[in-house]
Amino acid sequence: MASRLRVNPIMCEAHGLCAELLPELIRLDDWGYPIIDEAEIPRELLGLARKAADACPTLALLVDEDR
Repeated sequence: MASRLRVNPIMCEAHGLCAELLPELIRLDDWGYPIIDEAEIPRELLGLARKAADACPTLALLVDEDR
């Protein structure tokens, strides 16, 4: 099962919380919008990725799980 992070750019308002919660996979551009460094979430970071997605104030960060 592969899991991936993605950002809905229309919903994102550049709060930056995702990068604070998951700096291993997310960094911010000059305007504060997230850039996801890896296409696939490593298994050991999956729980943190889900927490970061749940904490997104605009629900713009998503964890897609291929089953």
